Amino acid sequence: MKRIIFHIDVNNAFLSWTALDLLNQGYQYDIRESYAAIGGDEKSRRGIVLAKSPKAKKCGVVTGETLYSARMKCPAIRFYPPNYQWYQKNSKALFQLLSKYSPDIEVASIDECYLDYGKVQNLYGDPYEFAKKIQKEILDTLGFTVNIGIANSKLCAKMASDFSKPYKIHTLYNHEIQKKMYPLPIDDLFGVGKQTSQKLHKLGIHTISDLAHADATYLYRYFKNSTTKMIEWAQGIDDSEVVSEQVERKGISQSTTLPKDMTRTDEIFPILHAISENVAISLRKKNKYASVIAVIFKDKFFKSYTHQRKLNNPTCSTNEIWKISKELFLEGWKQEPIRLIGIRLDQLTDHVTYQTSLFEDFEDKKEDETLDFVVDEIKQKFGDQAIGKASLKDNKMKRKFE
Repeated sequence: MKRIIFHIDVNNAFLSWTALDLLNQGYQYDIRESYAAIGGDEKSRRGIVLAKSPKAKKCGVVTGETLYSARMKCPAIRFYPPNYQWYQKNSKALFQLLSKYSPDIEVASIDECYLDYGKVQNLYGDPYEFAKKIQKEILDTLGFTVNIGIANSKLCAKMASDFSKPYKIHTLYNHEIQKKMYPLPIDDLFGVGKQTSQKLHKLGIHTISDLAHADATYLYRYFKNSTTKMIEWAQGIDDSEVVSEQVERKGISQSTTLPKDMTRTDEIFPILHAISENVAISLRKKNKYASVIAVIFKDKFFKSYTHQRKLNNPTCSTNEIWKISKELFLEGWKQEPIRLIGIRLDQLTDHVTYQTSLFEDFEDKKEDETLDFVVDEIKQKFGDQAIGKASLKDNKMKRKFE
C-alpha cells in the first residue's frame, strides 16, 4: 500500500479562533481583516505577540516581539488576550471532525495534525479532491481555514503545507522533491533548527539541495550522529509512522511540567536526563528495546512539538536514550521558553540485531546496556543511592590498567 500522508494546519490559529469567539459575542467586524494581534497585557507592558493579522504583518509586526515594539511599528494595532480554553475547544472540534474519516491521526500540536490517508484512500478516492472536501467542511462547520500538505511521508507533508498560505492545498510527492523542495533555503527544512542552519550556512550549505548532496563523512565532524538523519530529511526520506493515541499507548513515555518557564539548557538538560533514566529503567523492566525515540516539549504559548528519530539499532541504554533525546531537543527547539518536556519510546521490540555503522562501536553499546541492567538490579535491592553506573565503569578501568 502506497503511503499518502496529510498534514493539516490551521491558518493563523490563535487569531482565527479569537476572531470567531469575538464574532460569537456580537463583534461587528472580523479582527482578521483589521490591524490586530493576540498578546498579553499592553498596559502593564507584559507579553509578546502570539499571532498577528495580515495587515499587522505588512506593518512589520512579527510573532515573538514585545507588544510595545509592535505598537511602535503599527500605531493602529489592537491587542486581544489569548483564550487557551477556547483554543482547546476548537482544536478538539477539528480533530473530532477528522476522526470521522480515519482513526490514524497524530496530533502534532494544538492546531496541526497528520492523517494517514493511504489507509482509507479506497474509501474516499483521489487525495487532492478529498483534501478540498475536508477544507470546505472545516470552514463550513467550524468557521476557520486550514492548509493541507499531501505527500508520501510526514516530513514532506509538513513541508508542503507551509509552501504558501492561507487556505491552500499543496503536494510534495517523492517525484516532486527535487523540483519543489531542493531549491528552498536550508532554513526552511523541517527539523533543522536555527542554530543548526547557521552552522550549515558557515559550511557553505545554503539550500536543501546542498545538504541532500553533502558529504556525510565531512559533516559528521560537526553534527555527529545527527548527520545521516539531516541528509535524509534533505532528500525527503522519512519513514516515521503516523502515531495515533492507540499506538502511542504501546510505547513508554514520561513528561513533566516544569516549575517555571525555562530558557537555558543548563536548567532543562538535568530534567531531560532524569526523564531519560526513568523511561530507560521502565524499558529494561519490560525486557524491551526501543526503535524510536521522541522528545516532546511545550513552549510558553502552549504549542507542542514532537521531534523523533528511528534508530538503526534498537536500544535500552540510558546513555544512548539521553544522548539522542538531547540531540532531538536541540534540533527542534526554537529558543522559546519551555514549560513542559518529556520523552517517548516507541516501536518496542523483544530483541536487537545490530546493523553495521561506521559511526558506532557495538561492543561499547552492549557493555553499556549490560551495566545498566546491573545497576538496575543493585538499586532494586539496596535503593536508588546504592551505586551509579559511573562507579562500575571506573572499577573496570582500574582493573584494565592494573
